[in-house]
Amino acid sequence: MAFTKKQKNKMLAQYEQWLRESNAVFMLEFSRMNMKAIDNLRAKTREAGGRAHIVKNTILQRALKNVGVDLKSDLVGTTLVGFSFGDAPDLAKTFSEVSKSSDIFKIKGGFLELHPISADEVKALAELPPLPVMRAQLLGVLQAPASKLVRTLAEPARQVAAVIKAYSEKEAAPA
Repeated sequence: MAFTKKQKNKMLAQYEQWLRESNAVFMLEFSRMNMKAIDNLRAKTREAGGRAHIVKNTILQRALKNVGVDLKSDLVGTTLVGFSFGDAPDLAKTFSEVSKSSDIFKIKGGFLELHPISADEVKALAELPPLPVMRAQLLGVLQAPASKLVRTLAEPARQVAAVIKAYSEKEAAPA
């Protein structure tokens, strides 16, 4: 489908805005895709806090250049881009699951904080636990030394109390 120069400029501005606002961008290559598959992917992308769009490679390359991203290679083939405005691993999981479950989609790579990442790095990002789980794990790691210190400080007093209790029970017990 041919676009007018005005439409292309509008798309370029929109891509630039999304690139600046998103904390991650993931790209999929697709083939033999129908509208049902597109709508399904877009719905999953919205649930993950992002947007999915089929883009024109040349316009996306120009937008990336305008926001200061050095693209190492040219984009080739058909490209569907997911812009993550929320938690980046959520969208990476969505794209990774879609690429695993169907031979229609293949991960090309992406950008994390406008730094290029490979398809393998996108898959590794998808394997990270959700943000609340990571926060809980970090909190557990931070609390562990403090709780060990409290137990260590309380242990001598507990031992003295146990000896006194045992001694009092020994004297209170009938002989």
